[in-house]
Amino acid sequence: MSKSLDSATAATDSTVTETIETIADTAPAVRTAIATHREQAGGVNPSGDTQLAADVRADELFEQRLLGIDGIATYASEERDELATADGRLHVAMDPLDGSSNLEPNSGMGTIFGIYSEQPPTHGKYLLAAGFVIYGPVTSMVVARNGRVREYIAEEDDYRLIDDDVTVPGEPTVFGFGGGVDSWTDSFEGFAEEIRRELKLRYGGAMIADINQVLSYGGLFSYPALQSRPEGKLRLQFEGQPMAYVVETAGGRSSNGNGSLLETNPDDLHERTPLYLGNADLIDRLEASL
Repeated sequence: MSKSLDSATAATDSTVTETIETIADTAPAVRTAIATHREQAGGVNPSGDTQLAADVRADELFEQRLLGIDGIATYASEERDELATADGRLHVAMDPLDGSSNLEPNSGMGTIFGIYSEQPPTHGKYLLAAGFVIYGPVTSMVVARNGRVREYIAEEDDYRLIDDDVTVPGEPTVFGFGGGVDSWTDSFEGFAEEIRRELKLRYGGAMIADINQVLSYGGLFSYPALQSRPEGKLRLQFEGQPMAYVVETAGGRSSNGNGSLLETNPDDLHERTPLYLGNADLIDRLEASL
Protein backbone atom coordinates (compact mmCIF):
# COMPACT_ATOMS: atom_id res chain seq x y z
CA MET A 1 0.00 0.00 0.00
CA SER A 2 1.33 3.44 -0.91
CA LYS A 3 1.98 6.14 1.64
CA SER A 4 -0.92 8.20 0.24
CA LEU A 5 -3.33 5.26 0.70
CA ASP A 6 -1.96 4.66 4.18
CA SER A 7 -2.57 8.30 4.99
CA ALA A 8 -6.10 8.26 3.58
CA THR A 9 -6.99 5.11 5.53
CA ALA A 10 -5.61 6.59 8.74
CA ALA A 11 -7.58 9.80 8.17
CA THR A 12 -10.78 7.82 7.56
CA ASP A 13 -10.27 5.73 10.71
CA SER A 14 -9.61 8.86 12.72
CA THR A 15 -12.78 10.53 11.45
CA VAL A 16 -14.88 7.45 12.22
CA THR A 17 -13.46 7.34 15.74
CA GLU A 18 -14.11 11.05 16.30
CA THR A 19 -17.66 10.69 14.98
CA ILE A 20 -18.46 7.84 17.37
CA GLU A 21 -16.95 9.74 20.29
CA THR A 22 -18.90 12.88 19.37
CA ILE A 23 -22.18 10.93 19.31
CA ALA A 24 -21.32 9.50 22.74
CA ASP A 25 -20.46 12.98 24.04
CA THR A 26 -23.73 14.38 22.66
CA ALA A 27 -25.91 11.65 24.17
CA PRO A 28 -26.19 13.29 27.63
CA ALA A 29 -27.41 16.52 26.00
CA VAL A 30 -30.03 14.57 24.05
CA ARG A 31 -31.09 12.82 27.24
CA THR A 32 -31.60 16.26 28.81
CA ALA A 33 -33.62 17.39 25.78
CA ILE A 34 -35.93 14.40 26.24
CA ALA A 35 -36.85 15.80 29.66
CA THR A 36 -36.98 19.49 28.73
CA HIS A 37 -38.54 19.39 25.22
CA ARG A 38 -41.66 17.29 25.72
CA GLU A 39 -44.12 19.45 23.76
CA GLN A 40 -45.22 19.10 20.14
CA ALA A 41 -43.00 20.89 17.63
CA GLY A 42 -45.94 21.82 15.41
CA GLY A 43 -44.68 20.09 12.28
CA VAL A 44 -44.03 16.74 10.63
CA ASN A 45 -40.85 15.13 9.38
CA PRO A 46 -40.35 14.17 5.70
CA SER A 47 -41.98 10.79 6.34
CA GLY A 48 -45.13 12.44 7.69
CA ASP A 49 -44.56 11.63 11.37
CA THR A 50 -45.54 14.27 13.91
CA GLN A 51 -42.43 15.90 15.37
CA LEU A 52 -41.91 16.55 19.06
CA ALA A 53 -39.66 19.37 20.21
CA ALA A 54 -37.25 16.69 21.46
CA ASP A 55 -36.95 15.28 17.90
CA VAL A 56 -36.02 18.70 16.57
CA ARG A 57 -33.60 19.47 19.39
CA ALA A 58 -31.80 16.12 19.07
CA ASP A 59 -31.45 16.71 15.32
CA GLU A 60 -30.02 20.18 15.91
CA LEU A 61 -27.50 18.93 18.43
CA PHE A 62 -26.19 16.14 16.22
CA GLU A 63 -26.07 18.29 13.08
CA GLN A 64 -24.10 21.04 14.78
CA ARG A 65 -21.59 18.75 16.45
CA LEU A 66 -21.09 16.21 13.68
CA LEU A 67 -20.66 18.76 10.90
CA GLY A 68 -18.06 20.40 13.12
CA ILE A 69 -15.82 17.34 12.66
CA ASP A 70 -13.10 17.79 10.09
CA GLY A 71 -13.77 15.00 7.60
CA ILE A 72 -17.59 14.82 7.76
CA ALA A 73 -19.09 15.95 4.46
CA THR A 74 -22.82 15.43 4.96
CA TYR A 75 -25.36 14.90 7.71
CA ALA A 76 -28.63 13.18 6.78
CA SER A 77 -31.48 12.85 9.25
CA GLU A 78 -34.94 11.37 9.41
CA GLU A 79 -36.07 14.79 10.66
CA ARG A 80 -35.04 16.83 7.59
CA ASP A 81 -35.74 16.75 3.86
CA GLU A 82 -32.24 17.36 2.54
CA LEU A 83 -28.62 16.70 3.44
CA ALA A 84 -26.74 19.27 5.52
CA THR A 85 -23.26 19.67 4.07
CA ALA A 86 -19.72 20.63 5.04
CA ASP A 87 -16.22 19.88 3.77
CA GLY A 88 -15.06 16.29 4.15
CA ARG A 89 -15.43 12.83 2.66
CA LEU A 90 -17.48 10.76 5.11
CA HIS A 91 -21.23 10.85 5.64
CA VAL A 92 -23.52 10.34 8.65
CA ALA A 93 -27.17 9.22 8.51
CA MET A 94 -29.20 9.32 11.72
CA ASP A 95 -32.51 8.83 13.39
CA PRO A 96 -31.77 11.37 16.13
CA LEU A 97 -34.53 10.19 18.46
CA ASP A 98 -36.03 6.80 17.66
CA GLY A 99 -39.23 6.00 19.53
CA SER A 100 -40.09 9.58 20.46
CA SER A 101 -43.77 8.60 20.65
CA ASN A 102 -42.70 6.87 23.87
CA LEU A 103 -41.84 10.21 25.47
CA GLU A 104 -45.30 10.80 26.96
CA PRO A 105 -45.41 7.43 28.81
CA ASN A 106 -41.68 7.76 29.67
CA SER A 107 -40.69 4.58 27.87
CA GLY A 108 -37.66 3.52 25.78
CA MET A 109 -36.05 5.82 23.20
CA GLY A 110 -32.72 6.04 21.45
CA THR A 111 -30.51 7.34 18.64
CA ILE A 112 -29.47 5.36 15.53
CA PHE A 113 -26.50 6.21 13.33
CA GLY A 114 -24.60 4.97 10.31
CA ILE A 115 -21.26 6.27 9.03
CA TYR A 116 -20.89 5.85 5.26
CA SER A 117 -18.04 6.29 2.79
CA GLU A 118 -20.53 7.34 0.08
CA GLN A 119 -23.19 10.04 0.23
CA PRO A 120 -26.72 8.86 1.09
CA PRO A 121 -28.95 7.59 -0.33
CA THR A 122 -26.52 4.72 -0.77
CA HIS A 123 -25.90 0.99 -0.60
CA GLY A 124 -25.25 -0.74 2.71
CA LYS A 125 -21.83 -1.92 1.51
CA TYR A 126 -20.55 1.61 2.07
CA LEU A 127 -21.13 1.50 5.84
CA LEU A 128 -17.92 1.93 7.82
CA ALA A 129 -19.56 1.75 11.24
CA ALA A 130 -23.02 1.89 12.75
CA GLY A 131 -24.64 1.80 16.12
CA PHE A 132 -27.22 3.14 18.52
CA VAL A 133 -27.64 4.86 21.87
CA ILE A 134 -30.35 3.82 24.33
CA TYR A 135 -31.63 6.36 26.87
CA GLY A 136 -32.67 3.79 29.46
CA PRO A 137 -31.93 3.51 33.19
CA VAL A 138 -28.37 4.14 32.01
CA THR A 139 -27.31 5.64 28.69
CA SER A 140 -25.63 2.84 26.75
CA MET A 141 -24.10 2.84 23.28
CA VAL A 142 -23.65 -0.14 20.95
CA VAL A 143 -21.18 0.22 18.07
CA ALA A 144 -20.42 -2.13 15.17
CA ARG A 145 -17.06 -1.50 13.56
CA ASN A 146 -14.23 -3.54 12.04
CA GLY A 147 -16.09 -6.83 12.36
CA ARG A 148 -16.99 -6.54 16.05
CA VAL A 149 -19.81 -5.10 18.16
CA ARG A 150 -18.95 -3.35 21.41
CA GLU A 151 -21.10 -1.81 24.12
CA TYR A 152 -20.26 1.34 26.11
CA ILE A 153 -21.72 3.49 28.85
CA ALA A 154 -22.07 7.11 27.71
CA GLU A 155 -22.55 9.67 30.48
CA GLU A 156 -21.28 13.15 31.24
CA ASP A 157 -17.48 13.04 30.74
CA ASP A 158 -17.63 9.24 30.85
CA TYR A 159 -17.47 6.98 27.77
CA ARG A 160 -16.29 3.55 28.83
CA LEU A 161 -16.31 0.04 27.38
CA ILE A 162 -18.41 -2.58 29.19
CA ASP A 163 -18.60 -5.40 26.59
CA ASP A 164 -15.88 -5.99 24.01
CA ASP A 165 -17.73 -8.63 21.97
CA VAL A 166 -21.52 -8.37 21.73
CA THR A 167 -23.03 -11.35 19.89
CA VAL A 168 -26.57 -12.54 19.26
CA PRO A 169 -27.18 -15.48 21.66
CA GLY A 170 -27.53 -18.81 19.89
CA GLU A 171 -30.76 -19.82 21.64
CA PRO A 172 -33.49 -17.27 20.79
CA THR A 173 -35.81 -16.16 23.60
CA VAL A 174 -37.80 -13.05 22.64
CA PHE A 175 -39.73 -11.52 19.75
CA GLY A 176 -41.34 -8.18 18.94
CA PHE A 177 -43.52 -7.54 15.87
CA GLY A 178 -44.85 -4.11 14.89
CA GLY A 179 -47.68 -2.97 12.68
CA GLY A 180 -50.66 -4.61 14.39
CA VAL A 181 -52.16 -8.06 13.76
CA ASP A 182 -55.06 -6.67 11.70
CA SER A 183 -52.60 -5.08 9.25
CA TRP A 184 -50.30 -8.07 8.71
CA THR A 185 -50.28 -10.04 5.49
CA ASP A 186 -51.57 -13.62 5.61
CA SER A 187 -48.10 -15.09 5.07
CA PHE A 188 -46.55 -13.07 7.90
CA GLU A 189 -49.44 -13.78 10.24
CA GLY A 190 -48.93 -17.52 9.78
CA PHE A 191 -45.24 -17.18 10.59
CA ALA A 192 -46.04 -14.95 13.59
CA GLU A 193 -48.36 -17.61 15.03
CA GLU A 194 -45.49 -20.11 14.98
CA ILE A 195 -43.14 -17.67 16.72
CA ARG A 196 -45.72 -16.83 19.41
CA ARG A 197 -45.72 -20.47 20.46
CA GLU A 198 -41.93 -20.58 20.73
CA LEU A 199 -40.71 -17.23 22.10
CA LYS A 200 -41.67 -14.58 24.66
CA LEU A 201 -43.23 -11.31 23.53
CA ARG A 202 -41.12 -8.19 24.14
CA TYR A 203 -42.39 -5.14 22.25
CA GLY A 204 -41.97 -1.63 23.58
CA GLY A 205 -42.83 0.63 20.65
CA ALA A 206 -39.24 1.73 19.99
CA MET A 207 -37.29 -0.41 17.52
CA ILE A 208 -34.01 0.44 19.16
CA ALA A 209 -35.01 -1.04 22.53
CA ASP A 210 -36.62 -4.10 20.96
CA ILE A 211 -33.52 -4.89 18.90
CA ASN A 212 -31.35 -4.47 21.97
CA GLN A 213 -33.49 -7.20 23.55
CA VAL A 214 -32.59 -9.42 20.59
CA LEU A 215 -28.90 -8.66 21.09
CA SER A 216 -29.25 -9.46 24.79
CA TYR A 217 -31.45 -12.57 24.68
CA GLY A 218 -31.61 -13.77 21.07
CA GLY A 219 -34.78 -13.74 19.01
CA LEU A 220 -36.46 -11.71 16.31
CA PHE A 221 -37.70 -8.17 15.75
CA SER A 222 -39.74 -7.18 12.74
CA TYR A 223 -41.78 -4.35 11.36
CA PRO A 224 -43.20 -6.23 8.38
CA ALA A 225 -44.76 -5.30 5.10
CA LEU A 226 -48.41 -4.48 5.81
CA GLN A 227 -51.53 -4.91 3.72
CA SER A 228 -51.98 -1.14 3.65
CA ARG A 229 -48.25 -0.37 3.44
CA PRO A 230 -46.37 -3.06 1.48
CA GLU A 231 -43.24 -0.89 1.47
CA GLY A 232 -43.10 -1.07 5.28
CA LYS A 233 -42.87 1.78 7.78
CA LEU A 234 -39.23 2.13 8.82
CA ARG A 235 -36.62 4.06 6.85
CA LEU A 236 -33.87 2.03 5.18
CA GLN A 237 -31.09 4.62 5.35
CA PHE A 238 -31.65 5.88 8.89
CA GLU A 239 -32.92 2.76 10.66
CA GLY A 240 -32.77 -0.35 8.49
CA GLN A 241 -29.19 -0.39 7.25
CA PRO A 242 -27.49 0.81 10.47
CA MET A 243 -29.36 -1.69 12.64
CA ALA A 244 -28.81 -4.45 10.08
CA TYR A 245 -25.08 -3.69 10.20
CA VAL A 246 -25.08 -4.06 13.98
CA VAL A 247 -27.07 -7.30 14.02
CA GLU A 248 -25.18 -8.92 11.16
CA THR A 249 -21.82 -7.96 12.69
CA ALA A 250 -23.05 -9.56 15.94
CA GLY A 251 -23.70 -12.84 14.14
CA GLY A 252 -27.37 -12.43 13.27
CA ARG A 253 -29.15 -11.73 10.01
CA SER A 254 -31.25 -8.96 8.50
CA SER A 255 -33.88 -9.14 5.78
CA ASN A 256 -36.43 -7.12 3.88
CA GLY A 257 -38.28 -10.37 3.20
CA ASN A 258 -36.09 -11.33 0.27
CA GLY A 259 -32.52 -10.71 1.40
CA SER A 260 -30.17 -8.63 3.53
CA LEU A 261 -31.00 -4.98 4.13
CA LEU A 262 -27.32 -4.28 3.52
CA GLU A 263 -27.71 -5.45 -0.08
CA THR A 264 -30.41 -2.89 -0.83
CA ASN A 265 -29.63 0.31 -2.73
CA PRO A 266 -32.25 3.01 -1.98
CA ASP A 267 -33.35 5.46 -4.64
CA ASP A 268 -34.68 7.98 -2.14
CA LEU A 269 -33.16 9.33 1.07
CA HIS A 270 -36.35 8.57 3.03
CA GLU A 271 -37.17 5.26 1.36
CA ARG A 272 -39.06 2.80 3.55
CA THR A 273 -38.53 -0.94 3.93
CA PRO A 274 -40.02 -4.00 5.61
CA LEU A 275 -37.53 -4.95 8.32
CA TYR A 276 -36.68 -8.27 9.98
CA LEU A 277 -33.68 -8.68 12.30
CA GLY A 278 -32.54 -11.52 14.54
CA ASN A 279 -31.08 -14.99 14.78
CA ALA A 280 -30.07 -16.38 11.39
CA ASP A 281 -32.25 -19.50 11.58
CA LEU A 282 -35.33 -17.41 12.38
CA ILE A 283 -34.67 -15.11 9.42
CA ASP A 284 -34.26 -18.19 7.20
CA ARG A 285 -37.65 -19.46 8.35
CA LEU A 286 -39.21 -16.05 7.84
CA GLU A 287 -37.98 -15.72 4.26
CA ALA A 288 -39.18 -19.25 3.48
CA SER A 289 -42.66 -18.40 4.83
CA LEU A 290 -42.88 -15.16 2.85
